[in-house]
Amino acid sequence: MGTDIPPGAGASRGRYALAALALGAFAIGTAELVVVGVLNQIAGDLDVSEGTAGLLVTAYALGISLGGPVMTAATIRLPRRLLLWLALAVFILGNVLAVFAGAFGMLLVARVVTGAIHGLFIGVASAVAAGLVPAERRGQAVSMVFGGIAVSTVVGVPLGTLIGQSAGWQAAFVGVIVLGALALAATLAAVPAVGGSGSGGLGAQAKYAFAPPVLAMLATGLLVMGGQFTAFTFLAPFLEDVTGISGGAISGFLLIFGVASAVGTFVGGKFADRNANATLFVGNTVLVLALGALYLVGSNPVLVALALAGWGLVGFGVVPSLQLRVISLAGPGGDLAATLGASAVNAGIAAGAAVGGWAVSAYDAENVPLAALVICLVALPATWATRFLRVPAPGTVTGVAGPAPHSEAASVPASG
Repeated sequence: MGTDIPPGAGASRGRYALAALALGAFAIGTAELVVVGVLNQIAGDLDVSEGTAGLLVTAYALGISLGGPVMTAATIRLPRRLLLWLALAVFILGNVLAVFAGAFGMLLVARVVTGAIHGLFIGVASAVAAGLVPAERRGQAVSMVFGGIAVSTVVGVPLGTLIGQSAGWQAAFVGVIVLGALALAATLAAVPAVGGSGSGGLGAQAKYAFAPPVLAMLATGLLVMGGQFTAFTFLAPFLEDVTGISGGAISGFLLIFGVASAVGTFVGGKFADRNANATLFVGNTVLVLALGALYLVGSNPVLVALALAGWGLVGFGVVPSLQLRVISLAGPGGDLAATLGASAVNAGIAAGAAVGGWAVSAYDAENVPLAALVICLVALPATWATRFLRVPAPGTVTGVAGPAPHSEAASVPASG
């Protein structure tokens, strides 16, 4: 099944549709982390400790990892375009609930709901984006969705934090509501009907989405992201204790990383179209080198800035390849598997943060990049081995064979 785009208008309509999906991802990405900048205000207003307020971040991550796949399973037969509309509408309502939350428990529920919508939207948007373009450009299309999230960390989160610090934490959520409304309007206007990347009901898709090759790819993604967030979660203490910078300078170094991550996500989409397997392996290799450099030259601000730039470029540059491979390896289960990719990434983030916390407690901030390096080294043979995972043949759920095609273009299922 193709898209409902009129002949002759496909290219421009497709660009508008991808821009609408990117705007939706931008709104959702902003909602995920903007709360970090106003935790102290939330704690004071709702009479909880800052540690307890931090559960709002955990609740959102759990919503993505667990709620996303559950919501996808529950809505598997709905048309993809309708599901995008519903997801953004519920996302807006969830943030309205956050604005008017008079108790911490209510705000926690709002975060779980919006987190689940985050997982659902990213999975569906990835599959829709892949169906909007020719097969050879699907990696770039998927990178538009994840690029929206990457840009939100550089632009949306700082602006939302500024608004929240100036006008109260509720104002930050109001800003997210406005972004969500704009994204919904853009999606209604620009995104055409696109067939799903999977087929059949929940049982039929689950058989393929949870097949061994897909699970192997998801585990690889969890390792790669977990290794990164072992270090990234405690990057500020590392910069302060080891590099010797503080205050606004730390924000500058984080901005370097954020900009590099945004650029890397978009560029990574192009490399995913050329060779997703090689992109994963090369990205993992450069990630090992960058983390090693961070550990060895951590006292030199200039070299640390360069290491962060290199890390940012490849660290999130591999995400489009990961998502493209997950969707393609699932074959007829592509719709459900698309959400599992976001779950694996967020599970890796949560696990990495836990390992990083252990490393800081057991040793000190100086050794956190070393712990991250070890995890990424363990991931290296896994990213190399993913080249042997193949798209399942119709009627089968196995997929371990010779090297996969160089381009995902031939292996990502067509829409519908």
